[in-house]
Amino acid sequence: MINAIAIDDEAPALKVIENFCDRTNTITLQRTFRRPDEALSYLRQSPVDLLFLDIHMPSQSGLELYRSIGPSTLAIFTTAHSEHAVEGFNLNAIDYLLKPFTLERFQQAVARAAQYLSFRNTHQSQGQYSEALLIRADYSLIRIDTADILFIEAADDYLKIHQENKPPLTVRMTMKSLHAMLAPSDFVRIHRSYIVALRRIDNVRNKTVSIAGRELPISTNYEAVFFKQFGR
Repeated sequence: MINAIAIDDEAPALKVIENFCDRTNTITLQRTFRRPDEALSYLRQSPVDLLFLDIHMPSQSGLELYRSIGPSTLAIFTTAHSEHAVEGFNLNAIDYLLKPFTLERFQQAVARAAQYLSFRNTHQSQGQYSEALLIRADYSLIRIDTADILFIEAADDYLKIHQENKPPLTVRMTMKSLHAMLAPSDFVRIHRSYIVALRRIDNVRNKTVSIAGRELPISTNYEAVFFKQFGR
């Protein structure tokens, strides 16, 4: 079951979410909140898997609230303002529901969240590294075979996953969280902005790694670990 809370300053909107949750057998709506500050206090004591989160609220926008929580908790934004869709995308929400939404559309969004959580929980419970990652991007769940990854590049608040014969995939994650999902025997961090696939390295020269025509710097902080793994 997916544990969730809903946050919306309008009581009728919360009633709709309550009703739809009752009719969806994969989700438990633990609480509803009309004030974001009360929701944040609750989350500090009782973390959940998923937020139903209105964007346009007078005291604090849902976007601001979600930025303060971080990407480990999934969010489905619910709003009557379609112009906020791009902002929701930039925060890598699992989905975006434009009010008024149907039960079918609601359940589709919940199914996406369930798929992502199932993949993540299986990966964690196995205590081993998967041959594929399920990444949230563009309001979709994208499967990435780790064998296809060339390197990962930090870009401001986002990461770019460079793959063979594909355009880079931009995602909202931290280097630390993505690095933890990758097998240390196959991937190594060479710089605060770069993680590389060891088997994809063409050559190393003067503290520079060459992969698929790109030259990436090896920083002093990561040099010893890199050469220990690369030379094994």
